[in-house]
Amino acid sequence: MNNEDNNINVRLIEKINNLEESYGKTFSNTQKILLSTDGSITAILDVLYGKISLDTLQQHVEESTEENAELVNIEKGEDINYREIIMHKDDLPLIYAVSYIPLKRLSEGIKEDLTKADIPIGRILKKYNIESRREINRIQIEEANERLKEIYKTDADFFSRDYTIIYKGEILMWIKEYFPITHFCKEIE
Repeated sequence: MNNEDNNINVRLIEKINNLEESYGKTFSNTQKILLSTDGSITAILDVLYGKISLDTLQQHVEESTEENAELVNIEKGEDINYREIIMHKDDLPLIYAVSYIPLKRLSEGIKEDLTKADIPIGRILKKYNIESRREINRIQIEEANERLKEIYKTDADFFSRDYTIIYKGEILMWIKEYFPITHFCKEIE
């Protein structure tokens, strides 16, 4: 193993440290884990809260625009699935996410589960034994937009991160997740 392999997470650690410094606040370990994981958010939330639920707020197939085609490395105009969801435990919204998924890269089973049921992507990937990796692009803090204010009933700032799920060398999905900076502050004991 060379030194570069040994420092693979340094970039994420630096991003979070820089974010803490610029925001003037130390984030909880839970917040840092949710922002930096290259694994399933669903699995982490299930461990922390018991099995969580998902509600699909909006989902449809559309022709990709230049912007979202670039996010998933397809040609403009190809079919893409847009999905907007909220992961929650009972009435507590945990993570809000939007995703773009090029349909040509999905098996029929995955397409069916994705479009016909409220199943988190992490559980779908596990169900179909999809060995994939996540590449985190950005971790940042954003002001709440009207959609986030409506869902979370807060004007607090929001953590956001976007990443791609890579499968067989291609982008299977692009996902952007949000949660209020006031969430996951206390460590679960």
